[in-house]
Amino acid sequence: MAENMKDPQTILEVFLRRVKKEPKTIAFKQKENDVWKSTTWEEYQEIVRSLAASLKDLGVQKGDRVAILSATRCEWALSDVAILSLGAATVPIYPSNTASECEYVLSNSGTKIVIVEDEAQYNKIKNLNILQKIICFNDFKRDPVLSWKNLVKEGRQKKFDIEASIKTIESSQMATIVYTSGTTGNPKGVVLTHDNFVSECLDIQRAFPLSHEDVSLTFLPFAHIFARVEHLSSLVTGWCLAYAESIEKVALNMGEVKPTLLFSVPRIYEKVHTKILAKVESGSFLKKEIFNWAVKVGSEVSSLLEKKRDISPLLKFQYQLAQKLVFNKIKQTFGGRIKFLISGGAPLAKELARFFHAAGLLIVEGYGLTETTAAAFGNLPTHYHFGTVGLPLGEVQVKISEEDGYPQGEGEILIKSRKVFKEYYKNPQATKEVFINGWFATGDIGRIEENGSLRITDRKKDIIVTSSGKNVAPQNIENYLKSDPYISQVMVYGDKRNYLTALVTLNREEIEKFAHQKRIIYGDWFELVASEDVRELIQEIISEKNKTLSSYQTIKKFKILEQDFSIESGELTPTLKVKRKYCNEKYKNILDSMYH
Repeated sequence: MAENMKDPQTILEVFLRRVKKEPKTIAFKQKENDVWKSTTWEEYQEIVRSLAASLKDLGVQKGDRVAILSATRCEWALSDVAILSLGAATVPIYPSNTASECEYVLSNSGTKIVIVEDEAQYNKIKNLNILQKIICFNDFKRDPVLSWKNLVKEGRQKKFDIEASIKTIESSQMATIVYTSGTTGNPKGVVLTHDNFVSECLDIQRAFPLSHEDVSLTFLPFAHIFARVEHLSSLVTGWCLAYAESIEKVALNMGEVKPTLLFSVPRIYEKVHTKILAKVESGSFLKKEIFNWAVKVGSEVSSLLEKKRDISPLLKFQYQLAQKLVFNKIKQTFGGRIKFLISGGAPLAKELARFFHAAGLLIVEGYGLTETTAAAFGNLPTHYHFGTVGLPLGEVQVKISEEDGYPQGEGEILIKSRKVFKEYYKNPQATKEVFINGWFATGDIGRIEENGSLRITDRKKDIIVTSSGKNVAPQNIENYLKSDPYISQVMVYGDKRNYLTALVTLNREEIEKFAHQKRIIYGDWFELVASEDVRELIQEIISEKNKTLSSYQTIKKFKILEQDFSIESGELTPTLKVKRKYCNEKYKNILDSMYH
């Protein structure tokens, strides 16, 4: 984008500039019949124009809401831009939502038209009498469902001036209503404007050295603001979005696409880390020694790079050797071309970030909420401090409120920015509650470090206050415990109790390997989970971790659950964060039993 050009007012102006600047470059790739098919920016615009023309004929007008109920795919992004180009607002719905949750979102938002992915999603909303039209990405014969492909095809014959339509849209206009995934009660609809998105996406462009030559493998749900900003930022920077076939095929697609950047939640990095350690553990004594030596050398280099200090010739030589022997294989896990990895959606364990950086893979962690249009803070490739979420992004202002029970300089994070949302839809009381003299109260606790970076200490709502009055940040302890390959998920508990307890789920693959090595005889998985050998293993791990924690942070008792947490069974959000309140209720009897 030319330096002398005035900043765009809407995300659609951003889109038009991208098409005019680089019409022949690749906008996105998706796999069809085992072949990666590319679409250029000028082709992208024509699909959007055609779809918008058909949506206009269906009655979509400025200010209307159109919902998308689907997993992440190229049609999602194309539909989003088409909806916005008419001055309407997109209402994203997680494909994991239940029928009743879908009904609430559609009813509360006043949505009349819904685009669904397939028949399974259609079945969730087919009986709602509030809907006027239902459109489907995947064709199936069911009256009155409209085919998305046919609408695009028919729209090619229609006259519709997309540029003229875009000129009528104002920066303050609603672009989306994103319903936050609440753990109890109905979710709140966060209203974000075009100005919110423009501010966010332009600041990402200014912060990261990226261009149309870069490729991002996208797999996170577009219903979440983090992935949505990944999609919309590509309109500004021009990087190519390569759509993963599914979450299960991300590793395979990584090798095919060889991305240069990756937007991910910490859970994905945790799983990669666990697999690496498990592979090392199953290797020979010599391989383990070489790996440990390489990590030690890499950690020294990482520390010097973080502090912007020189690396000695000897250490540089050792690091090059470590790269050849160990780290290049780890880099191949991500395709071998990664410039940096981006982490958001949940806290990233500092130890995890340091491990990958030692291997030559920088994870830049950011921080924000749906209400701040994703990132309000971010570590950058040129400025990063592990354990923090970096500096304010663009024009973001930050203030730390004084809170009882916290050390000096630590309290709730308050933000002022163009990125801060307009309101909670149809909920003025909730909107009023989160603003303090014009500052948005995030509900997160943190402090500003001497280098200006923000450190998150915990979520205000999640903080455990023990019966002795100690404040405990459960996520920090959970991330620490989850760093062990045998443990999959942990939920720490103990609010108003005299000690902490934990629910633990297991990494099945590693536990079964352990059973084989120890020659444990068992009938099925449930019998193995309940065995004394497994209990002793987890007890040993927790006892070892407890040694490095303050006494009030230690886990006194734990229970191992038979099944892992999942989105489907309700314990995890779509971005794989533990739903604490839900788990407290679901496992109440188990939790209570640890205090008798």
